[in-house]
Parts: sequence; structure tokens; C-alpha cells
Amino acid sequence: MDNYQVVLEFFKNAEKPVSAGEVATATGIDRKEVDKIMAKLKKEEAIVSPKRCYWEIKK
Repeated sequence: MDNYQVVLEFFKNAEKPVSAGEVATATGIDRKEVDKIMAKLKKEEAIVSPKRCYWEIKK
């Protein structure tokens, strides 16, 4: 599974909004790579931000 899929699955399984740092720590993926993947997910409108710096899968 590539990093994009790992991050997407992490968001799908997260029970609460998470920060990019939490995603990087939990998945073991470099923070810069997580930031790039999250930017792509934001552009695709797959994740939304309920509060500043925290993200969750769009329901």
C-alpha cells in the first residue's frame, strides 16, 4: 500500500479530528510527505477541517 492509501485509511479509521503531526507519528510516514498527501486530500475534498489544524474524513 502506498503512503497516500495509508494516510487515507488512517483518516477513515480515526475516531476524532487529527493533526498532521499525529498522522505522521501514527503511520510512521515523514511529516513532509504527510503534508503533501494531506494537501492532495484537501484539494480532492476528501478531508475537512472542523477546527484549526485538525482534519477528518469528509462525511
